[in-house]
Amino acid sequence: MSLAPEPIPGGAILHPDGKLRCPWPGLDPFYVAYHDTEWGVPELDDRALFEKLILDGFQAGLSWITILRKRENFRAAFDGFEPAIIACYGPEKIEALMADAGIIRNRAKIVGTVASARAWLEIKERGSFSRHLWGFVDGRPVQGSPRTHREVPTSTPAAEAMSRDLRKRGFTFVGPTIVYAFMQAVGMVNDHLVDCYRHEECAALGAAVTW
Repeated sequence: MSLAPEPIPGGAILHPDGKLRCPWPGLDPFYVAYHDTEWGVPELDDRALFEKLILDGFQAGLSWITILRKRENFRAAFDGFEPAIIACYGPEKIEALMADAGIIRNRAKIVGTVASARAWLEIKERGSFSRHLWGFVDGRPVQGSPRTHREVPTSTPAAEAMSRDLRKRGFTFVGPTIVYAFMQAVGMVNDHLVDCYRHEECAALGAAVTW
């Protein structure tokens, strides 16, 4: 059997295990596992949403697989992405992070994470970060129907509105493209290709979202 994924009409990729998948993870087992178990699954936890938003910001200018491979390092370096802890980071911690080769050592992104944590706390004081973000899609995942990767948008009006809101509140690295990638990853949008076996599974998970 060929080691290369096999493209079929519609843009999905037929893998050696007989399953059709979106093309972007290729055959990398680590990336395929992320595609199969996390990407597009509705996430409602406040802290988990903060973590993913921050990591998507660190991805800016890089590939997601680069961040994914460093995710455990990020979690250790940033105290499990607990916003209450990050919001108290001072200059000494910032310099320690800048010296940590296990993460992306970008000062603007590190300092921005502290600002974003403080903005997260302000939203949390008034209620739920999750409810706030999910409100931009009326509390239900938007079901896309792309047949090829080219049909998947890089932003939408909902992403642009969320981006404006987050920036106004003090979050950083939350442009519309980053925000839309975040929305796809946390299941606010189901952009698995319709031929991908995860499309229907994530649609079912989305239908089960309740508040």
